Amino acid sequence: MTHRPALAVVGATGAAGGALLQILSQHEDVWGGIRLIASPRSAGRTLAVRGEECVVRALDEDALAGCDVVLFLTPDDISARWAPVAVARGAVVVDTSAAFRLDPEVPLVVPELNPHALRIRPRGIVASPRDTSLTLLPAVGALHAAFGLRELVVSSYQAASGAGRDASAALRRQLALVSGMELGTATGDIRRAVGDGGLGPLPAPLALNVVPWAGEVRPDGWSSDEVGLRDETRKVLGLPGLKVAATCVRVPVLTGHSLTVHARFEDEVTVARAHEILATSPGVVLYDEPALGGFPTPVDVVGTDPTWAGRVRRAPDDPRALELFLCADNLRQGTALNSVRIAEIVAAEFPR
Repeated sequence: MTHRPALAVVGATGAAGGALLQILSQHEDVWGGIRLIASPRSAGRTLAVRGEECVVRALDEDALAGCDVVLFLTPDDISARWAPVAVARGAVVVDTSAAFRLDPEVPLVVPELNPHALRIRPRGIVASPRDTSLTLLPAVGALHAAFGLRELVVSSYQAASGAGRDASAALRRQLALVSGMELGTATGDIRRAVGDGGLGPLPAPLALNVVPWAGEVRPDGWSSDEVGLRDETRKVLGLPGLKVAATCVRVPVLTGHSLTVHARFEDEVTVARAHEILATSPGVVLYDEPALGGFPTPVDVVGTDPTWAGRVRRAPDDPRALELFLCADNLRQGTALNSVRIAEIVAAEFPR
């Protein structure tokens, strides 16, 4: 007996939700139905998916009933509360929050790297990594398979949209307020122009500025984004002792995360071999012709699926280390696409 599974998307009206609905409309239709769910304040809105208008339902137990796969694009507390409810109702949950990523009974999956992890999910939940990890992992995972990764030093340059729609809106307002100011303008002038009420969820003005902080406070001066990038990389690659140091920075870009990466390997590396690996790896595009102005930037990658890799160099003082620059659309590739791919793998488990 065949069964086309029913999908529910919780958090459909958010920034990542818009990208996810686009992806669902572009991919092969494997679903018997798609239900859109959000907070009560968004209930009643109408959104288009696969050419059909869908009315958004408020999140409650009835909204989750009858769904085979439930995809959560929600804050940690919402996922932590409602994902077990969806599982109890018979669904497999794919969660994009941090609520379950490090739970030993929840697989953390990047389909290009560890699809086998999906087979065992004792809690009925599959987690998807954060957007910075998803920018990093397709490229670094491919290089690890060839050379044996031993150490990472990463700096992120994260778009405002990674902190949500309110952060993007705050950046847009700030840019309008400081329009005409020069880059050398005193910090106090920018802060006065923006005001405390114009920061939104950001800890400091982002227009004409960079903010060396992303996430929540963690012990010893680290942020949750920095600790999460380390722990998620270790879990996905199966390297619990991997040395990872990360510094996460918010930059005045609306969409598109970028990373600089220093990766040290067990084996000696060459740029030619690294180019070959990156150019042929799923989920990665190599764009590395700096003499011709060829390297990825957020402007180039918005709206695309892969992680883009460029500026590939062997470290001048270490034949086992590579330097590279990575860039990806944090809403599409960094959140929506990975979760859809996980959900589609789960959907293939149903008899057809």
